[in-house]
Amino acid sequence: MNSHTSPHQPSRRRRPRRSPRSGAGAPDAKPRSTPRPHVVRSQAEYDPSPVPFDTLGLGASLLEGIRIRGFITTTPIQSAVIPIVMNGDDLIGCADTGTGKTAAFLLPILNRMLRAREAAPEERGFTRVLILAPTRELACQIEDDVQGFTYHTDLTSIAVYGGVPMDPQERALKSGVDIVVATPGRLMDHMRNGAVAFAKLDTLVLDEADRMMDMGFWPDVRRIVNALPDCAARQTLLFSATMPEEVMQLADEVVRDARFVQIGSAGGPARSITHAIEEVAAAEKPEWLAKFLRRTDGPVLVFVRTKSGAERLARRLSAGGLKAAALHADRTQAERTQAVEGFRSGRYRVLVATDVAARGLDIDGITHVVNYEVPANRETYVHRVGRTGRADATGTALTLVAPEELRALQALQRSVGLEQLQN
Repeated sequence: MNSHTSPHQPSRRRRPRRSPRSGAGAPDAKPRSTPRPHVVRSQAEYDPSPVPFDTLGLGASLLEGIRIRGFITTTPIQSAVIPIVMNGDDLIGCADTGTGKTAAFLLPILNRMLRAREAAPEERGFTRVLILAPTRELACQIEDDVQGFTYHTDLTSIAVYGGVPMDPQERALKSGVDIVVATPGRLMDHMRNGAVAFAKLDTLVLDEADRMMDMGFWPDVRRIVNALPDCAARQTLLFSATMPEEVMQLADEVVRDARFVQIGSAGGPARSITHAIEEVAAAEKPEWLAKFLRRTDGPVLVFVRTKSGAERLARRLSAGGLKAAALHADRTQAERTQAVEGFRSGRYRVLVATDVAARGLDIDGITHVVNYEVPANRETYVHRVGRTGRADATGTALTLVAPEELRALQALQRSVGLEQLQN
């Protein structure tokens, strides 16, 4: 921050106000009928070189949280993004999975909030930051990171998602908890009930924006954004490991004059991952996988296409003496938490999951990701395999291919890159 930056809000150049939006009590406000024309973006200027966190101008209490978590120097996405976010600019950030995108946006946001709190301690009881995420698991992961970084501060946060009682969430939203991390569907429920208190919101983050902007998530995202107070100073940040062209166009409805940062491959898998395929008949896949798991060390994450398939495969592996759990959207939140935490702690060595685990599942030491069937598209493949090879670790992505899936494999090879998927 420079010496002219107000501690209460990001430093921004003034922009024309948008047309008035409906208030927070009307989440079904109509979106603009004509989105802004798409503009080809050039990369923002940045230096990806690692730097010590204590050289970034972060507050002492935040640096203590960073130290306790074992962070010493920035990753390339953090080096590139943190100065931009500190400057108050809107941003579209794209980088490989496991490279530290969450800390890249959280640290400058938290630092700004702490400076504002120090300058005006009476300004409490208002939600300043809203972070939207597509899944419960990712929302919980982000909120855990917030809690870790702010342990030595008085900032408050809550994760808002479905599958659990609404009352505690409603009380926090009405009280003006500092930071809300939410899935769009559950937040819309609270908005319909008039439980939101976003009058002084100054920062909006869309994490895993590509998934939230598909046909299933984008309408709710648009309604939420349209229901937020029309604030020319609000900062909007979009992050993802993949950013297809259609998503970039939809992003123009949310951001204003956004800086664009692409670190690493253009939405491809991280270079720390080894890719392999194994041709196995569909009927033989369960037994082949069980044998593979018995001779493989470390935790293994297995992705399947359907919820029923996840249940069947987890039961079959467990019956064969392998400690396995299933994770999918039909399980209760308590069951999903038990499966994830059991996998994290080592109680389960195998987690069989649908794509609910492809975003936001950040567990150290996953050695292998197995695609039990060929993924449907490039984005699904990238996010699945990104659960391994995170940060400085290496990992292996293995795809099981039945004869009838060879055509789908060829299409995936073309979209991901032939050199990425090899026998």
